[in-house]
Amino acid sequence: MQLRSIAKWGRNITLVLAALIAAGWLAFVPRAKGPPYAFVAAWGEKGSAPGQFDDPTGIAVVGDEVYVADSRNGRIQVFDFDGRFRRLFGTPGSGPGQLGRPMNLKVHERRLYVAEYFNDRVQVFGLDGRSLRIIGRPGNGPGEFSAPGGVAVAPNGDLLVADFYNQRVQRLGADGTPVRQWGETGKIGIWGGEFNYPTDVAVGPDGTLFVADGYNDRIQAFSLAGALLRKWGGPFAINIFGPFNGWFATVTNVTVDGQGHVFAADFYNHRIQKFAADGTFLTALGAKGSGPGQFDHAIAAAVADDGTVFAVDFGNNRIQKWRQARPVLGG
Repeated sequence: MQLRSIAKWGRNITLVLAALIAAGWLAFVPRAKGPPYAFVAAWGEKGSAPGQFDDPTGIAVVGDEVYVADSRNGRIQVFDFDGRFRRLFGTPGSGPGQLGRPMNLKVHERRLYVAEYFNDRVQVFGLDGRSLRIIGRPGNGPGEFSAPGGVAVAPNGDLLVADFYNQRVQRLGADGTPVRQWGETGKIGIWGGEFNYPTDVAVGPDGTLFVADGYNDRIQAFSLAGALLRKWGGPFAINIFGPFNGWFATVTNVTVDGQGHVFAADFYNHRIQKFAADGTFLTALGAKGSGPGQFDHAIAAAVADDGTVFAVDFGNNRIQKWRQARPVLGG
């Protein structure tokens, strides 16, 4: 009788543990709630000729054109939606119109904002490639940068900059005047409102600021007035990385489409993840590899007005094009 009781007790403990594991899985690994995407095409290869790349890092879409930060070549290349080369601008350097490792790109009111990692500044171009202005300089004071990774523009024209090594996000007026910052300068942290090498920023249609908190493996969302609204990525969004739905292994880019969906580049998981504005996981694009629809470190994405996603395949030195899969009738 005693042995039977022990065996029964053991089975009960096993069932309880299994239930707890299942509950934890359901709580922290969400199922896809949105339709999948289908790979359409890719273009590019390693090199320095037009249409070739050497470590592409950032991307933006405006009208019928795709702008790509070709970082080690120190230039921006422009393509049509089918990958046909149109023009390029920029050369390596630190003068106006020159670029020092351009990173994430954003377009606002037909101006291209380029975060320059090596030059510790943001440079603004016209869509024709003319350099219009330079914002910031090296340092850790207000309005200064240490390897900025991304930039966004608020509805009132203020600039939001992911200040990578300074462990903060800065808000500047349209003229570059410091307004406020999120995070304590130079301090790494895992709690809400703290950062571990922020890589990019984006502003949603409602004015919400989304921050790619790179090495914390999460997205943080703030009001432009400064309040933390929410955060997501792994259990409790406190720097726990993994390959599961809604988890990250270094977030290198964040962008928001016209419907408010949030797309995040999940670098070491070799994919792009899509979320609702509240952080609900919707779907993911890609897997590790070099074949069609595979990534060797997905580093950035941009979304066209028609919903087409263009993603930067860093290690494969190419751009990928994806469209949302059409539902199967009767399925």
